[in-house]
Amino acid sequence: MEKNIQVLLCAALLVLVTGCAGCDVSGGEDKAPENPASLAIMTWNIQALFDGIDNGTEYDEYRESAGWTQDKYKGRLNNIAAAIEGLEHKPDIIALQEIESPMVVLDLSAALSKQGYGWTYFTNIPGMALGVGLLSRFPFAQTKSHSVYIDGEIAPRPMLEAKIITSDAADSSLLIFVCHWKSKLGGDDATESARRASARIIIRRLRELAETEPELPVVIMGDLNENHDDFYRRGGKVISALMPDDPRAAEFTGLYENDGKNPQTAAAIVKTQKDFLVLVRSKPPVARYFPSGIIALYSPWFAELRNENEDSSGSYYYKNNWETIDHFLLSSRFFDGTGWEFESARILNFPPFTGAKGSPAAYNPRTGSGLSDHLPLFLLLRK
Repeated sequence: MEKNIQVLLCAALLVLVTGCAGCDVSGGEDKAPENPASLAIMTWNIQALFDGIDNGTEYDEYRESAGWTQDKYKGRLNNIAAAIEGLEHKPDIIALQEIESPMVVLDLSAALSKQGYGWTYFTNIPGMALGVGLLSRFPFAQTKSHSVYIDGEIAPRPMLEAKIITSDAADSSLLIFVCHWKSKLGGDDATESARRASARIIIRRLRELAETEPELPVVIMGDLNENHDDFYRRGGKVISALMPDDPRAAEFTGLYENDGKNPQTAAAIVKTQKDFLVLVRSKPPVARYFPSGIIALYSPWFAELRNENEDSSGSYYYKNNWETIDHFLLSSRFFDGTGWEFESARILNFPPFTGAKGSPAAYNPRTGSGLSDHLPLFLLLRK
């Protein structure tokens, strides 16, 4: 009872102030499923999910003066819940980007009460409009919020880190990062340093975990505002936060490994790979063109998330082009035959997530139609 009172007080206080560094806003007494054989994870940029209370940081169209109301908020919340409950395979963990407050996470958990999301977490930067959140059927062993600094200035959104325990088995835990990196508003190259600053935090944590918990599988998810093939899209002339395992990319970073003819010391790798992740298509994720010791992660965009029957696919449609800016990035522990193993990944590219033309059914605050301008991604793990 004392824990529940503390949690509810925390949630209430956070609604009254401008934001929080990070807070567990769950009751935490729901019973988790025992020894699950599969684990489904969903990540979704929900497109500016504001509650119905004006606090001064909302976007203009979500203010009371613009006609935004509690009824519109509740209606939108119920539509989101209905879309999730309409899935054949319900997600066990839901990572959300662009939500306003801890109360939104609680309200969505309540709207999805039949699904048993008894553990939730929210984090944002005080004074900023939106943050990131997490709903889970399984308890958190620990949670962290990482602020991102660029040239001494704090970025609008932090990264959420959570260790989740899915059963009592020794190999049942996994670590997730929920991210919403800087957009390209202002120019691709001009904003790249902000995304690389976010990648720097991920790289630092992955190196720390390699020393402290090397058996722990890690998945990075969310809206990274960077395509998996940005290096190619930008002419191979920029080190981006996400780099492909490609000889041109490796050479451009100074870490090209040519059949062992260009060996790199561990110190050189750490010094050079300080703020970019290497994405690979191989399972397990082992880089072919970068030296041994590089941090490489598996990206489903190279295979599972591609639709070979279409000219292109993506999770976000911008200026008549599909973009792959929403991600699941998986560590090698999901491919080693122990604990949780990668099974599949897919885009939820069907109604009600899509409109008549197959692109995301963006939400319209004036009419109340649509869900989000991003499509959710769905990851399935098995034991």
